[in-house]
Amino acid sequence: MPRAVKEWIGKTPDSKVPPRVRLRILRAYDGCCYLSGRPIAPGEPWELEHKVALILGGEHRESNLAPALAEFHKAKTDAVAKKHLRIVDDGPKMQGQPFATTKTRAEKKAKAADKLPLPARQRPLYRAAR
Repeated sequence: MPRAVKEWIGKTPDSKVPPRVRLRILRAYDGCCYLSGRPIAPGEPWELEHKVALILGGEHRESNLAPALAEFHKAKTDAVAKKHLRIVDDGPKMQGQPFATTKTRAEKKAKAADKLPLPARQRPLYRAAR
């Protein structure tokens, strides 16, 4: 049986999905999140998820889109990005020595005032050419 409505296909991968198509996709999944299976409540933020990622050869078309709750979609997107960028969590980072605190200008002046003045030099540092 052919579709009653022609399938929407995005002209570019960045094409915005029209509201009528978003609603059709949500109804096709009975208002449930594709990632968690949880029903999407009215007013709850949700996004469209590409079942086959565009970077892996998926198309930007209605049959490749599914509704996903925003929180689950963000978690999945972050996990996929880490995998593709080869970001590895090595656990806790090594703790080093903290930076030394800098002294205030007043402390530096007080320390300089405590030093004894140097004696004046009796002869020049270098000899003049003859």
